[in-house]
Amino acid sequence: MFNKKTVEDLDVQGKRVLVRVDFNVPLQDGKVSDDTRIRAALPTIQYLLDHGAAVILTSHLGRPKGGPDPKYSLAPVADHLSELLERPVQFVDELVGEKAAQAAQNLKAGDVLILENTRFHPGETKNDPELARQLASLADLYVNDAFGSAHRAHASTEGVAHHLPAAAGFLMQKEIQYLGQAIADPKRPFVAILGGAKISDKIGVIRNLLEKADQVLIGGGMANTFFKAQGYPTGDSLVEDDSLEIARELVQKGASKLRLPIDVVIANAFDAEAEMKEMPMGPVPDGWRIMDIGPQTVAAFGKSIQGAGTVVWNGPMGVFEFPRFAKGTFGVAEAVASSSATSIIGGGDSVAAINQAGLADRITHISTGGGASLEMLEGIPLPGLVALNDRD
Repeated sequence: MFNKKTVEDLDVQGKRVLVRVDFNVPLQDGKVSDDTRIRAALPTIQYLLDHGAAVILTSHLGRPKGGPDPKYSLAPVADHLSELLERPVQFVDELVGEKAAQAAQNLKAGDVLILENTRFHPGETKNDPELARQLASLADLYVNDAFGSAHRAHASTEGVAHHLPAAAGFLMQKEIQYLGQAIADPKRPFVAILGGAKISDKIGVIRNLLEKADQVLIGGGMANTFFKAQGYPTGDSLVEDDSLEIARELVQKGASKLRLPIDVVIANAFDAEAEMKEMPMGPVPDGWRIMDIGPQTVAAFGKSIQGAGTVVWNGPMGVFEFPRFAKGTFGVAEAVASSSATSIIGGGDSVAAINQAGLADRITHISTGGGASLEMLEGIPLPGLVALNDRD
C-alpha cells in the first residue's frame, strides 16, 4: 500500500537531515498554546537523533502577508521543542542565506536547528526552484513529515525533494496508511460522515465517497443546501444557492447511500442564547435557521456507525461552538468512539469536538491535516508525497 521510502530506509548516521514538519501551531503571548502538531513530529525527530543525525527543521506558521512578520516567527516553537526534547534547540532567523548556511554547516550529530518560517520567503508558495535548491544545500537528506502541508506544491514540501534523497517521516507514513487504506481497501461496511458549513468545499470528496463508501452521512450547514435542492423552504439557514444543482445531482447519484438528517434543531437567531426547538425535517419557518441535527438523526446515524467496519469523519454536525447546538456533533463523536470500527477523523473542527468530548484516546487515528486528508478522500495525489523516493 505505502510504496515510498521512509526515514528507516535512510542511512542517517553523521548526516544533516532537513525535515519538513508541520509546526503551524497557535501562539499566545509569545508561547505555544497547543503543541499537538509538535508532539506528532517527535517520533521522527527522536529517531533521527538516536541514529546519529543532525536535524534541521523547517515549517510554515500562520499566513504572513508579504514577508517577515515577528508575530509568525518560529522562535517560540524552538523554545517549546527544546523543552519537549530536553536538549538545546538552535534557532536562526532566516530560511536560507549566509546565517542559515553557517548554522547548518556547524551542526554536529545530535544537534537540532529550526529555520525561520518558510512563508517569510516569497519563493516558498511559488515553489521557486532556486529556493528549493538553496534549502537542499543545507543538508544531505530530506524527510517530509508534514502531512498537513503535503497537498501543497511548495519549495519546502515538493521542490526540495528533487535535490536530495527524499523519504517520508513516521507521521506522514501513518497518515497515508490509514487514509489510503480507508479509500483503497476499507473494512466494510465503510461509513463516511461529512459535515461543516459548505458543500462546495467537499463536492469532489462526496463524489468519490459515493463510489467508495457504503453510506455517506451528511450533517452541518452543508445539509441545508441538500434540503433546499429537494424543495424544502430553509428559512434563514445557511445555504449555498450556487451549489443547488450539484446537490440535486449528488442526491440522485447517491440515492441509495446518501443520508440526510431526519430531524433538526432550529433557532430564531445565530446566537448562543437564541430561542431553539426541535422539528422533524420539513419546511423551516421564516426567521428560523437550522443549527444542528436532531436527536432522531443522532440515533439513526449512531446505528449506522455502530455497524460499520471503517468510519471516516470530517466536519461537525452543527454550530458546535455554541454549547446548546453541540449535541449533534458530540452525539456522533460518542457513537464513533464507542464503535468497534477503524475510526479516522480529519478536519480541525471534528478533531476539536473529539478532544472537547474527551474521546480522542478511543479513536483509531486522528489526522493532523484537514486539507490534505480531504484531498486524499477525494482521490487527489498529494504533491509532497508524490515527490518522495519510491521504494525499490
